[in-house]
Amino acid sequence: MTEPPQTATQHAFIALAPPDDAKNELAHALSPAYAAYPNLRWNRIEDWHITLAFLGELPVQAIERLRSPLADLAASRPSLELALLGGGHFDERVLWSGVAGDLDQLHELSEAVRARIRDCDVAFAERPLRPHLTLARARRYDNASVTSAAAGLDGVSGRPWQTARLHLVGSTASGHPGPRRYQDIDAWTLVTGQRHRPATVTDCTA
Repeated sequence: MTEPPQTATQHAFIALAPPDDAKNELAHALSPAYAAYPNLRWNRIEDWHITLAFLGELPVQAIERLRSPLADLAASRPSLELALLGGGHFDERVLWSGVAGDLDQLHELSEAVRARIRDCDVAFAERPLRPHLTLARARRYDNASVTSAAAGLDGVSGRPWQTARLHLVGSTASGHPGPRRYQDIDAWTLVTGQRHRPATVTDCTA
């Protein structure tokens, strides 16, 4: 089990991650955009994820309280079939890949995750779920690259893949030099080949 960085607070979120071959497939489709828009702040392929709940900056102890409830939840929820599809942008600043597949179940999983967070009295940003995978961000002076790169993803349709794990992800601490980097605090295997069973009672003890 990976221990979280020993800091007073931790920037964290809960997410799903595509398998390596699906990420490599998308990275290949992005090759023209990488070459055409080198000044975009491209996310590292190993940091690609689909956020289910954004926690923001929280005390490490609060994040630790979520481990047991999230482990129990993952053991009760089925793996989903998803695929990366096309692209788009937020406010001409953020480039993303879309997500297709078991979207109703994805929303159900996100809400189940958020319910566990609430049960543990952990405050977090209740943002509506908009399933996507963030690829790049524009620099302050650049108002055109993201929209052009998004247009280049029209028609890109990735192969379907199964979600394997529920990830509790942390990043480098605020004030850390260089770009923000992500790593799993913990991850739990989702159920395969079954409908989900009732989850156990939430235990928020650290």
